Amino acid sequence: MNRDIPNKGEVLCRFAKFWFENLAAPNHMLGIRSKKDMLVKKLKMIPIECVVRGYFYGSLIDRYKKGDESVSLPSSFTPILATQLPEPLFDPTTKSEKHDIPIGKEKILSLGLLNVNEYYYIKEKALSLYKSMKDIASAADFILADVKFEFGRDNNSNILLADSLGPDEYRLWLKSNYQAGKLQESYDKQVLRDWLTETGFKKIVDRYAMQGLKPPSPDIPQQLIDELEKRYIFAYEAITKSKFSDQ
Repeated sequence: MNRDIPNKGEVLCRFAKFWFENLAAPNHMLGIRSKKDMLVKKLKMIPIECVVRGYFYGSLIDRYKKGDESVSLPSSFTPILATQLPEPLFDPTTKSEKHDIPIGKEKILSLGLLNVNEYYYIKEKALSLYKSMKDIASAADFILADVKFEFGRDNNSNILLADSLGPDEYRLWLKSNYQAGKLQESYDKQVLRDWLTETGFKKIVDRYAMQGLKPPSPDIPQQLIDELEKRYIFAYEAITKSKFSDQ
């Protein structure tokens, strides 16, 4: 994008600090250097995005309709947009600059990205973290629809939670606005994604991508910028129970 979203970096830094301090998982955070900068341990990152999905939404829908073998849902499940899944789904993908691709356990093991014990550790840790975050979000009247975790190894081969955790890494919906069967009003970067789709820019991106290129950034309207800033701050204050302006 060719314009910044005011306070977005600061919200993401504070949100990450909140989650790292409130989740039961060893992580890479050492401290905060400034409003936008976190000091972390240097890790060798595991090239897998550990996605956990709690609702039937996003790319999961297209893959389900195409009969993608990586989507394992009970035959009794009714595939309605934004419906809660019977159980949270661990749905890892490759980590790519271009396009993340779902990757199953066997592929992860055959490529040597993880060994068996590491795979099950990360899977169970990701599912446990999602449930903890979901409960905290629920107490603030939000639904955490899905989340993406990343992990890395330190010098002693310990696996730590890493990267960031905030509205750039998960879908967040207000309980009061939730209604299964329709697109949800998001308090995350989906707001921008939806605008890019509605304006046709996503199709332009796809067309350029076929040539290995990136198109010029679109002009984001001020109203959208203001709305993104407002929603990120609102979500931060509601979930952390602290005022953004006081910190």
